[in-house]
Amino acid sequence: MSESKVNPNDKIEEAKDKVIGAIAETMDTYGVTPAAANLYATMYFEDQMTLDEMRTELGMSKPSMSTSVRKLQEIEMVKKTFTRGSRKHTYIAEKNFFRSFMAFYCQMWEREVKTNLAAIAEAQEDFIDVMKDAKSTQDDVAKAKKYYDQLEESKTYYHWLDDLVERIRSGKIFDFLPKEQRD
Repeated sequence: MSESKVNPNDKIEEAKDKVIGAIAETMDTYGVTPAAANLYATMYFEDQMTLDEMRTELGMSKPSMSTSVRKLQEIEMVKKTFTRGSRKHTYIAEKNFFRSFMAFYCQMWEREVKTNLAAIAEAQEDFIDVMKDAKSTQDDVAKAKKYYDQLEESKTYYHWLDDLVERIRSGKIFDFLPKEQRD
């Protein structure tokens, strides 16, 4: 066994910093600010942290840290935990990347489906009104029908997306796309 000149604890911290940097760099995918990304990436290696520990570790201001924690809780990447005998709140990072991916994207996709299907339903009612209105010209009716049909076609995507969310939430997605260990 060769003897290294590098302190093992320093080597561990360097290795952690590599992963923390990579996680923090890619968290913009989740709409997370750099401050929140650094907080999550740091918490990833901790069992749990109090707000004071987070502030000390990252040198963040109290408002910035509170905003970051709240955002991470909203997207289910950080959970508040209870520690018996302590009055301070502690937080733990979600370490299961499948779970955090599923929670975040399912929230976003559900919002997209709900918002767009509601708008489509309202717009289609308006187009029907135009098509039935005696004051509408043939051009008006044709245009309203064209847009109505275009929206009707788009519903296929939103229903598919809704089905995808259901399959992800239920875990059925792994029947089609299994989790695999790769080197």
